[in-house]
This record gives sequence, C-alpha cells and structure tokens, in this order.
Amino acid sequence: MTLSHSMLAVEIPAPGGPEVLQPCSVPVPVPGHGQIIIRVAWAGVNRPDALQRAGAYAPPPSASPLPGLECSGTVVEVGPGVTRWQIGDQVCALLPGGGYAEYAVTHEAHALPIPLGLSLREAACLPETCFTVWSNVVMRGRLKSGERFLVHGGTSGIGTTAIQMARALGARVFATAGTDEKCQVCHELGADVAINHRSQDFVAVLKEQGGADLILDMVGGPYIERNIKALADDGRLVQIAFLQGPKVTLNFAELMMRRLTLTGSTLRPQSDLAKARIAREVEENIWPMIARGALRVVVDSEFDLRNAAAAHRRMESGAHVGKIVLKVQD
Repeated sequence: MTLSHSMLAVEIPAPGGPEVLQPCSVPVPVPGHGQIIIRVAWAGVNRPDALQRAGAYAPPPSASPLPGLECSGTVVEVGPGVTRWQIGDQVCALLPGGGYAEYAVTHEAHALPIPLGLSLREAACLPETCFTVWSNVVMRGRLKSGERFLVHGGTSGIGTTAIQMARALGARVFATAGTDEKCQVCHELGADVAINHRSQDFVAVLKEQGGADLILDMVGGPYIERNIKALADDGRLVQIAFLQGPKVTLNFAELMMRRLTLTGSTLRPQSDLAKARIAREVEENIWPMIARGALRVVVDSEFDLRNAAAAHRRMESGAHVGKIVLKVQD
C-alpha cells in the first residue's frame, strides 16, 4: 500500500499536566535497516508516558519525540534487512517512542505475533508490561518456583501481569493495593496474600511469612528501606520506578550482613540487542502462559487517540485496574 505523507498523532509541545497533550499532524516515519512500520490500531498507556509528558523522562536521541512505548496493528512497510515480517502481518510491538500516532516504527526484533485468542486491543497492553516484568522478575530478579514474591501496586498494569506470571512460575505471590476492592482483584488474579497498604503493614506481613525472596517495586522513596526490612536473608529487591522519589539514606551494613541484592533497570534506554533478547524470552515463556489461560490481559478502559489527556488523567488518578489503551484506528 502507498502510505500518506502525514498522520494524526499526539504531541507534547511543552512539559506539564495531561492538558498539554495535543493532537497534531506529523510526517509518517520511514523505516531504516531492520525496521518495520506498523499501522497502529491500539496503543498502550504507561507511566513512562506521563513522566515524559511532565518533562522527567526524555526519549533517547534516535527515538520519536511522541509518547507511546507499545502498540498493536498491521505491518505496512518493511525496511532493508527485515526477514521476519511481511506486509499485512498483525503484530504487537515494543516501541522506542511514537505510539500515540497512526503509524509507528520499531525494530523488527521488538515486534511479536498476536497471541492466539487475543484481540488487537488486548495485545496492545502486552509489550511494555511483559518486557518489563519478565526482564526484571526473571532475568534480573531470578524468581524461582516456591519462592515468596512481593509486587507493589498489584492492580496496576505491571502488577496484574506480575501476579499472574509469578503464580504461573510456581511462586507464592504477595501483592499490595490501596483498597479492599483492589486486594480482592489481586486474589482473583492469583495472589496468595493481598495487603491493603492503607490499613496493613506489608513489612510485618512478610516477616511473619519468613520474608520475601524477591520484591518488585515501583514506589521507591520510604518504601526502599521498608522493602529491605521485608526481605528474607539472601533476598533481592528490583526497582523499576520511583513514584515517591529515588533518593534515600540506607545503612548498607544490613545488606552485607543479610547478603541482600539491590538492583533495577529501565527498559527504554537499553540497546536494540538487549530488547531483542527480552522479546525472544517473552515469546518463548509468556506467550504460552497466555495460550493456556494462565495469564490474561486486564483492560481498565479505552480512550480515543485524540482524548489521550483523559487517559493520562485516569492513570494518574490511581483508580484504574489493569491497563489503559488508546484506540487509534479500526
């Protein structure tokens, strides 16, 4: 097909709140070596999008300045050297940016087939979340069957995925959430223990159970010291975000005496090769979980692309359960 020269997108003309997100017309991207162009059907909405909008998370120099780190849709153009995909293939993909648009470009190795039985709407929720959870919980955090695993924010996109994935891997799953209703959702997704962090102390709960072998945290701030106290000896803390700040004072003697590991990562700045490796592991391990019904996509709500500001307001309200998506094209 012949692509038009311009497309509808949502841009960030200046840092600020959700209201700064503005529909605009921009050139359609051109694929480079090893890249594909996707006609976007749905785009996932993620916390890094809001950080970028606020001016706190700049895209890599080679990435689109438009927000959006994952999408689903149809391959409409392939660049030189592309071998896996053909025009007309339906995919979901991790993006370096640019998902809030009618067309997006990404490396061919960062696109995956739509899991059997899932719609494009559901598939758009997978890449950013699955890449993040798998790479941090398994590749970095080394979660094993039988271990005690704690994830904070159990009803977030990350949390709903982490609960189900850890359960499928045989872990004993603990999750925190802010209401009793959200705790019930965590139980329904497979958490053995759901902790209302407004009325319960997750440190005390985990200590009673012998401590967490692995904690996945996106809160940061005062949670960092509390997470360390909640870990079992030889436990691991994996940090993936800092909703309450990245700077704390820690006594490292406790880490030494108890042989603890503190680590973390961000996905977007990693190399194409590193993301390709994560993509292979996600397809080999998480796609079968989806196929056998061990992991389902939890969609909170959908918004039209032009109404991306409302999607961001929904996400930042903290009321959502699961993923928020933007409808881009039929």
